Amino acid sequence: MPKPAAMLELIKPVTWFPPMWAYLCGIVSVGVWPDSWALVVLGVLLAGPVVCGMSQAANDWCDRHVDAINEPHRPIPSGRIPGRWGLYIALIMSALALGVGWQLGPWGFGATVVGVLAAWAYSAEPVRAKRSGWWGPGLVGLSYEALPWFTGAAVIAAGAPRFEIVVIAVLYGLGAHGIMTINDFKAIEGDRQMGLRSLPVTLGPVDAATVAGTVMVLAQLLVVVLLLIWGAPVHAGAIALGIGVQIWALGRWRQDPARLAPWFNGTGVGPYVLGMMVAAFALRGIGA
Repeated sequence: MPKPAAMLELIKPVTWFPPMWAYLCGIVSVGVWPDSWALVVLGVLLAGPVVCGMSQAANDWCDRHVDAINEPHRPIPSGRIPGRWGLYIALIMSALALGVGWQLGPWGFGATVVGVLAAWAYSAEPVRAKRSGWWGPGLVGLSYEALPWFTGAAVIAAGAPRFEIVVIAVLYGLGAHGIMTINDFKAIEGDRQMGLRSLPVTLGPVDAATVAGTVMVLAQLLVVVLLLIWGAPVHAGAIALGIGVQIWALGRWRQDPARLAPWFNGTGVGPYVLGMMVAAFALRGIGA
């Protein structure tokens, strides 16, 4: 039996924040107070520890050979998660996710099904979308940002979210393609040996960093334009300031992409994440 500490490390709590934050953004963007705060708490737990944790376990199991090269200290290659326990944990958490999603009504359950399928499609054969530096980060970005945002809005509204909410959620999900690419800089050698065509492998570190940052900025610029059109200039201006910080950070990151990837992950991604909540409050006002 694996030890609890190793199982907790397997599901990577540090990765839970983005989908939990996006779910809260979805709730805020609707513009009405929840009838039941239990739906808020349950949805946040589903988006973070359950679905995201499950996706991390599935990814580590499917990536155990790559991790043996890049990160041999990880729970599975190090033997702290022995045998096939990594697979069993991922499967058990998949079932748990569907059970919890069922409690959120038809929209919440449908989104949970999509999230679980996307997690396995990203990591597992025969799909294994992570083999592509274009499709893999795109799938994860939409699953981590757009899907939980849509889910939070749909659960609170008890129906399909407004057009404006869906558009902004999708834009932030597409922009998150760049955020997901940042994680590939720590695994360049292993990805190259195992035939995974991440952007740092196929384009080189500098060009991959340029693409990642550009995707993030372009998505947010579209958000700014839409908010201006919809009559939220103050919120659009706040997001534009965050874009300026990211452009500055991107310039420094490109000087040494592999070494500075963790730095950009904090400095450049922070304004992006804050901008999501600013956009959510703008949508709340637009829908009032």
